[in-house]
Amino acid sequence: MYLRIDRLQIELPQPKEPDPNAAAAVQELLGGRFGEMSTLMNYTYQSFNFRGRDKLRPYYDLIANIATEELGHIELVAATINLMLTGATRPGAPETAPLSAGVNARNTHHFIATAQTALVGNSMGAHWSGDYVFSSGNLILDLLHNFFLENGARLQKIRVYEMTNNPVAREMIGYLLVRGGVHAIAYAKALESLTGVEVSKLLPIPKIENARFPEARKFEEMGVHRKLYRFSLEDYKDLATIWRGPAPGGDGELEVVDGPPAGGPVPDLPPVEEEFAPGLAPEEIVELARKLAAS
Repeated sequence: MYLRIDRLQIELPQPKEPDPNAAAAVQELLGGRFGEMSTLMNYTYQSFNFRGRDKLRPYYDLIANIATEELGHIELVAATINLMLTGATRPGAPETAPLSAGVNARNTHHFIATAQTALVGNSMGAHWSGDYVFSSGNLILDLLHNFFLENGARLQKIRVYEMTNNPVAREMIGYLLVRGGVHAIAYAKALESLTGVEVSKLLPIPKIENARFPEARKFEEMGVHRKLYRFSLEDYKDLATIWRGPAPGGDGELEVVDGPPAGGPVPDLPPVEEEFAPGLAPEEIVELARKLAAS
């Protein structure tokens, strides 16, 4: 089962202006083949389907715990997209075409289907597919796939970073470059303990350090790249038998942190009257609040 905390894993900056075309590119990091939906669902189903859990507890704990962190990652990317779309249109009577800005946007689906919010799809508007989930039942193969998935995701995050200088997108990408690096290293260490192959020597893929990106460098200076957060009150403690030892680069020791990061507030999205979202007039919201308070 899951607990949910009403906070993002980091605080996102407030955008100065809408940026719907950059939001379309960021969609790839949510619902593309290598997006956060894929990391979430791959690790989640591998944890559901794990065999020999009691004898292989550290590996189960690692996969299940990282899966839970990925829930917060899809939330973070979705919040980024929503902030970048906020303010893209203005209220107006239907005959004035108040959504006309959406015609020239890169992803018109944002304006037609989701009222200028995130969709479960990629940068071209194609929906995320369960075909992206790999759960073979073979532990080494699944871990190898997860290592590949994290590095494929890293490559695409870097490419999206290079496509936009939007500060909201770059803050999110900087953080996820660091956290994705943690997951790649964790899966490498798990594979090394099972096979003896020094998988971590392949890192980073591609060969560019996170410190080259100012937003990622900031989080590394905070030590975020050494921390594996344990997203549970009492469980998944055996992951510490894998996540231990010196950090890559020799700048300290790897650390399991009990609990999630402090994080930041979830943005409160304003109504979009021209999209009929949320579809309640201000006076109706006031009356609804009065009724709820009286009940």
